[in-house]
Amino acid sequence: MSQYLSYIIVYFLLAFFLAFGLFPVYIYLLKRWGLGQRIREEAVDGKKAEIFKKLHIHKWWVPSLGGGMFLFVTGILVLLSLGLVKAWVINNSLISRQETYILLFAFFFMGLLWLVDDIFNYFGKSKIKGLTAKAKLVWMIIFAFFISWWFYFKLGISTVNLWPFLPEIDLGFGYFLLTFLFTISLANAVNITDWLDGLAWGVSLFVLLVLGIYSFWVGWYLSTTLLMVVAAVLLAFLWFNIPPAKIFMGDSGALALGGLMAATIYLLDNRAPIFVPSLFLLGIFWAELLTSFLQISWKKLFKRKLFPIAPLHHWLEFLGYPEYNIVGRMWLIQIVLSLITLLFLLFWLG
Repeated sequence: MSQYLSYIIVYFLLAFFLAFGLFPVYIYLLKRWGLGQRIREEAVDGKKAEIFKKLHIHKWWVPSLGGGMFLFVTGILVLLSLGLVKAWVINNSLISRQETYILLFAFFFMGLLWLVDDIFNYFGKSKIKGLTAKAKLVWMIIFAFFISWWFYFKLGISTVNLWPFLPEIDLGFGYFLLTFLFTISLANAVNITDWLDGLAWGVSLFVLLVLGIYSFWVGWYLSTTLLMVVAAVLLAFLWFNIPPAKIFMGDSGALALGGLMAATIYLLDNRAPIFVPSLFLLGIFWAELLTSFLQISWKKLFKRKLFPIAPLHHWLEFLGYPEYNIVGRMWLIQIVLSLITLLFLLFWLG
């Protein structure tokens, strides 16, 4: 176990220093190429997003393709692991059919797709400057369908461990439907959370650390290493994302993280009861998603807003809370939720 822990720490440090060294160059190139954040002018209902624009006009043209660096550094470390295996330095690469195939697919498929969309949006390669809402929905459905197909049909998994409230239950095809909805919900929740400096990355970092601890304790050392590589890039991202942010995560980073988290939870639940604990662990993401869902539903049903602005962090901004205040307190809440989740693991092990 100590040998695997050493490898994990080495990979973590390599990813951190590589990302930390490359981010300044990356930010410079994004600015030079004009790939800066454009403040949303319209809400989802097509009306002017006046409140949103007023709250975030200071973020105009800050680069928001941070997810591109997540993908690049992670890809470099994966390729490096393959080279080290061929050089007989280590025995296993970060590409493992049993542990990391589906995690790598989730991370890179979602990240690369939305990276292309972000770039198209900035360069205005089409009339709608990026993928249409319908195209995005189709790709999201395809992605969630493949994840569910992999676990249900390919791996033959149909049970969910609901400890400590209920024993493991076999959902049959219901497992496919549950994971399908869970994947779409979590990916969108992470994306919705990404608009305050340090918010989405901070919450995601704690989530990845907890998932990494779960993965390590059940013996999934390669998946732990992959999670820690991504966590290390997030930690390096902190230096450049704290207020005033020099770069944002963007859809490519947020959706890649959401896909990675969802796939990891399904993978781990087959070895340890993490489904119920994950509901606590992802509490902030669920709160963000719920307020956004209620706002959209309320508009459609009653033709008026339920909140002045949604999701939750924008509402708190509207109420007058400073951005750093919201982010700092949500970090504290996430630390508590992470500790609660780890208590589940300790009780299960004990």
